Amino acid sequence: MTNVRAEKVREVARLATRTGRARSGEFLTEGPQAVREALRLHLENAEHGRAPVVRAVYATEDCLDRYPELEVMSNKADGIHTRLVSQEVLAAMADTVTPQGIVAVCIIPETSLQQVAAGKPRLVAVLCRVQDPGNAGTIIRAADAAGADAVVLTGGSVDVYNPKAVRSTVGSVFHLPIVTNVDLGEILAAFKGQGSTVLAADGYAAADLDALQDASAARRAGAGAAAPEGEPALEDQTVWLFGNEGQGLDEAELAGADHRVAVPLYGIAESLNVGTAATMCLYASARAQRRG
Repeated sequence: MTNVRAEKVREVARLATRTGRARSGEFLTEGPQAVREALRLHLENAEHGRAPVVRAVYATEDCLDRYPELEVMSNKADGIHTRLVSQEVLAAMADTVTPQGIVAVCIIPETSLQQVAAGKPRLVAVLCRVQDPGNAGTIIRAADAAGADAVVLTGGSVDVYNPKAVRSTVGSVFHLPIVTNVDLGEILAAFKGQGSTVLAADGYAAADLDALQDASAARRAGAGAAAPEGEPALEDQTVWLFGNEGQGLDEAELAGADHRVAVPLYGIAESLNVGTAATMCLYASARAQRRG
């Protein structure tokens, strides 16, 4: 493909917009790493009779020369429209200023809160009105790395399938279930109903993440002693709530949690970025659960 004004080029480019994604049910994935993960999941799903992931792949000759495995994976997958494109066409399709030579059109998955809760997940991250795509992508990537079972976003949060958020996940968007635009009341009812403890990351909380980790370690040393009544145990099934970048969690969101937990600050910084705080909280729970 060499015509930058072709209708197909415009169709792909429209996936950078919320309207384009809503109309097509598709989103844009850019770069070799993310496209590799999309194709890997597509092939895995095909093997197990699950839903397809990738609709089409567009790549430059130079990119496929550098990453020949992407061409092999794309050709092996059924139902994927694969096309060689010029650098100019790829630039017109991609959202980035300097695209990395390959984009994939992927299908927005249909994952429900009920499906996630039915699996009795051990660790879930809930984004409450998190609006920056970079922060949302960072939390999804951290949840994936920590071995979390799902990420859920409330209404008012960023569209995680916009190109910047997808890039920020570096492929993790294809590794775990993501549920979007859910009412917090539904989230709390679903997860509390299957035994999860809900923890709110709150910089003003009395409970201290370090102290909870120390208490978890002490219980392990004490051959599995239970946490004192009224104190959260990081090794339990846990749902973490992370709030808006500027406002944090509001009173209604805080009231829905079983406990509020602060990440301690040892320097003079006023606060932590929500992505950094979420990473620390998720890893604290993951470590306690793995050793518990």
